[in-house]
Amino acid sequence: MGTVKTSMVISSLAVLLAACGTANETTTTDSKKSATKTIDITDAHGTVKVPVKPKKVVALDNRTFETLADWEVKLAAAPVGLLPAGSPYAKDKDIVDVGMHFEPNLEAIAGVDPDVVIVGQRFADYYDDIKKLVPEAAVIDLDIELPEQSGTPGELLVKGLEDTTYTLGQIFAKEKEADQLVTTFEQSIQDVKKSYNGTDSVMSVIVSGGDIGFSAPMSGRVFGPMYDIFGWKPALEVKQKSGNDQGDEVSVEAIAQSNPDRLLVLDRDAPLGNAKDAVPAEDVIDRAPALQQTTAVKEQRIVYTPKDMYLNESIQTYSEFFQSVSKAFVK
Repeated sequence: MGTVKTSMVISSLAVLLAACGTANETTTTDSKKSATKTIDITDAHGTVKVPVKPKKVVALDNRTFETLADWEVKLAAAPVGLLPAGSPYAKDKDIVDVGMHFEPNLEAIAGVDPDVVIVGQRFADYYDDIKKLVPEAAVIDLDIELPEQSGTPGELLVKGLEDTTYTLGQIFAKEKEADQLVTTFEQSIQDVKKSYNGTDSVMSVIVSGGDIGFSAPMSGRVFGPMYDIFGWKPALEVKQKSGNDQGDEVSVEAIAQSNPDRLLVLDRDAPLGNAKDAVPAEDVIDRAPALQQTTAVKEQRIVYTPKDMYLNESIQTYSEFFQSVSKAFVK
C-alpha cells in the first residue's frame, strides 16, 4: 500500500509540473502582479508581448477611443482634451489627464503604473519617450501612416483600421466583436462603391472658424484617402497640398467654379465644444454665396461627417460616414 501511495504522489506531482510548464508559455509573473496571460502582437515597431485583458490601460490614439468604450474597457489615463463630448470617457472623472499632444504631461502616464499604453496618431511621436518612462509596461504603437507618395493612402487606411481593430480584439479578448466591426466596415465600403456612378465629381472641404478649406484628394487623414478607396472623380485638384487639418488654401470661389456634383463636409469645430469662433458647418455652407449655384448645393447633394469625426476617427465612425455617403449617392 505504501508503494502505491508513493507512486500516486509522484504521478500527481508530475502532472502538476507538466501543467505549470504549459502555462508558462502563455503567462508571465512579476513581483507586483499575479500570473497573467500574454500574447504577441505586431505594431509599428515590431513584436510586443502584451497582457490579455490588462487592468490598467492608457489610451492615447483617438482612433481607438470608441472601440474601447464600446467594449467597456476602463481607462486609467488619456488625453482628456481629445475625448469627444459624447464619449462615456469624457464623463469619467477617474481618468488621469495626460494633456494634449502639443503639450503633453507624459509623467502622468508613469503615475498610473500602466499595464498597457496604446500610442498612435497625434501621440505617435512620443513613443520612445513613453517607453523610457514606463519600461515595465507594454507600449504598442498603432499609428496608421498615410504618405501621399505611396499612391495608395486609401488602401493603407483600410488595412490600418482593420489591423488595429483585430489587435485590440486580441488584447481585450473581444475577437468576435472585432470581427463584427470589420465586417460592418467592409460592407459600408462596398455600399459606397456600388452607389457611386463613376462620373459625378466630388469635392471635400473642412469648415473651421467659419471658413471653408479645400481638402485635397489623396492627401490628409480623412477625406484624401477616400478618393483612392472609392475611385472618386475629383472636382478640383491642386499641385501643392499641405494635408493641413484646416484645409488647403484654395478660395471658396475656386471651389465653386469647379462646380462639384457632390460635396463632403467635415466640421472641425463641432467636437471641440469651446471654440469661440465656431460656426456650424451647415450654416457656413448655406451662407457662402459662391457655393449656392453649384450642382451639389442646388440639388442638396451634401454629406456631412459625424459631428465628432475630427476627434473620433474610429472604425465605427468611418462605417457610419460611409453608410451616409452610400445613401446620399444613390439619389
